[in-house]
Amino acid sequence: MPHATSRTSRKTISKAERAKQYLREGGVAREDSDDELGLEDFPWEWIYSEESEQQKQNGPEIIGARMGNFQCMVGDCVLLKAEGNGEAWIGLICHFEEDEEEEEKMANFMWFSTEREIRNKQKKRTDALPNEVYITPSWDINPLSSINGKATIISQQGFQSKYPTGKIPRSSKDYGKIFICRRGCNTRTTTYTDEFVWEDIYQGADDILPLIERVQGQTKATRKRKRQDDDDIAEWEATNEVDEPKTPSKRRKFSQASTPISKSKRTPRQFITPTHKRIVVKKPLTFTPLSTRHLSPTHTSSPFQIARSTLHVSSVPLTLPCRTNEFSTVYNHLEAAITSGTGACIYISGVPGTGKTATVREVVSQLNASVQAEELDDFIFVEINGMKVTDPHQSYSLLWEALKGDRVSPSHALGLLEREFDHPSPRRVPCVVLMDELDQLVTKNQSVMYNFFNWPGLRHSRLIVLAVANTMDLPERTLSNKISSRLGLTRILFPGYTHEQLQEIIRSRLQHVPDNIVDPDAIQFASRKVAAVSGDARRALDICRRAVELAEAETLSSSTEASNPLLATPSKSSSSRRKENETTTSIPHPTNNNNNKTNTGIVTIATIKRAINEATSTPLQTYLKTLPLATKLFLAALLARIRRSGINECVLADIIDEARNLAVMAENENEQVKEFLLMDGGGKGGRVVGLGAAKSELLEAGVIGVESTGGRGGRVRLGVGEEEVRGALRGDGEGRGLGFG
Repeated sequence: MPHATSRTSRKTISKAERAKQYLREGGVAREDSDDELGLEDFPWEWIYSEESEQQKQNGPEIIGARMGNFQCMVGDCVLLKAEGNGEAWIGLICHFEEDEEEEEKMANFMWFSTEREIRNKQKKRTDALPNEVYITPSWDINPLSSINGKATIISQQGFQSKYPTGKIPRSSKDYGKIFICRRGCNTRTTTYTDEFVWEDIYQGADDILPLIERVQGQTKATRKRKRQDDDDIAEWEATNEVDEPKTPSKRRKFSQASTPISKSKRTPRQFITPTHKRIVVKKPLTFTPLSTRHLSPTHTSSPFQIARSTLHVSSVPLTLPCRTNEFSTVYNHLEAAITSGTGACIYISGVPGTGKTATVREVVSQLNASVQAEELDDFIFVEINGMKVTDPHQSYSLLWEALKGDRVSPSHALGLLEREFDHPSPRRVPCVVLMDELDQLVTKNQSVMYNFFNWPGLRHSRLIVLAVANTMDLPERTLSNKISSRLGLTRILFPGYTHEQLQEIIRSRLQHVPDNIVDPDAIQFASRKVAAVSGDARRALDICRRAVELAEAETLSSSTEASNPLLATPSKSSSSRRKENETTTSIPHPTNNNNNKTNTGIVTIATIKRAINEATSTPLQTYLKTLPLATKLFLAALLARIRRSGINECVLADIIDEARNLAVMAENENEQVKEFLLMDGGGKGGRVVGLGAAKSELLEAGVIGVESTGGRGGRVRLGVGEEEVRGALRGDGEGRGLGFG
């Protein structure tokens, strides 16, 4: 029986090995490799038909090919070499052609399928005979060098009359070369034709077209919405709405498209141990799964919590607004590549936060839904993020694991991938690779980039690469010409969001939040601020989310002070915040008709400003703003001395003298500096209090470095950027008059 096993007994093959064979192999067993073609490698030669008047005008017609003593004609069934050892595909030669670019002789084969190649276990038939194959409506062009011999296709009655026992002797020349065909099958949709007698429907090359019509007519097409007749299309479109590719408006019940898990991963590993040793294998620990509570954001009592959860960048929205055109473009390109079974390379660029990765994932999710609905061919999806791999060469291992389920080293995976994509396979499943953060996968010799953009161009790869990067000119600026030329086929640009689009994104997330806690003017202000800089939707969401947190904190503090005033601790920050609230809440809310109500607990423009200041300031600037007056005076003196001397290193005594002069000069315009000078000696003696403690505090924080030589002779240098210090203290009230402006 050809496709049962090889010479090795099935009992000696572990379950994991059988699973790997199922994944990698789908042809029939073929032990006598090249026995008909001989051992010598002769060149292939065309066999032309006899010349006629029509052929004299159009050129001779190719009806066959010859290599030494072996020849095959149009309409013959042949065996083709498969990747696995001892395996072969069965194909019917439809016509011959020659590749002018590669100067290689080719043939178009109509494939036969074995029972193992039908993926749908629920729908496939269970009455398959041991050596039965199905003729399929699937074609592929392969070189003649892949032909491994001839195959014989007969009916069940013919096989029984020739071999009454149902088994082919190993000594017979037909062993591994004769098969039964009584049905056609579409392996994608798992639909079969009516049972037939092979000799009645096929005798030779003249019956190829009737055979194709029979198989296509009696099996279901891959796509449900595809119509062959124009009248049927017009009638169908008149009674049904045409589904255009668009972003989803509600959550789907199917799972997201993901990299499939190989069966070998789910099969327990088999260990072969010596017979003289007894090894006890403990059973793995089993845990009772705990019940999971699924809480909806609407179950929370506070509208602030709902707003914070919906505005978080990790929250997956129900829709992807303002990206309909880009979604349709990516969807159409991917769908066309998967349907045609060809390789493709798509380069997607745009600044961060423009929805590139989210759009691609949603496209893959909808394509996966089409696969589950049997409207699209099956495909494999794998995501390779350049920020998550320690070495760009690990991309080879990730891709091979997604295809075959085996984890190997990067160098080994590279060789396996080269052989996989260069080897013909009649029903290879298309693979979609999302290469996110492409900037991080650039190597010194650009080998990773070159391979991933070279493989889609191979004839048998069926690899679709989606390259996502933040820069539009990455191919021209970073990569060589041989790589950038491959990226020039399909390019999709995601522009930055405008302020109208950012407003729509934020409003769509807040539409189910009760109490209208975010002012529409505040949304517009945040959107315009972000759109003017980058158009990053994630930054706009972060700013609004931080503003909601600030408004929530104000609401909690005001409610605490109202319930128990003794618990409220007065401070400078709280008093300034109350003054700010008094100025902002004195104006009635534009959407509130009652002028007696204030904006307490509502995100206003002032709240957005505070959130933007926090987002744009660095931790160092935040630290410098909270320093006491003596420390700010020390920094001002250091900056003034550096500017005066032009040297980045100053003596501590000079800094103290500079601080005394600055304090005296700022005494008239800064009341806080005046009070600071009167704290010791009424200003007599001119000694500035607290500069020693200021030096120690700045030294511990790493803002300055001190080379101690004892006393006032130590040398001080600035350890951070001068502009960063000035930017942090330029608008500070305590530092007014000290020269930061």
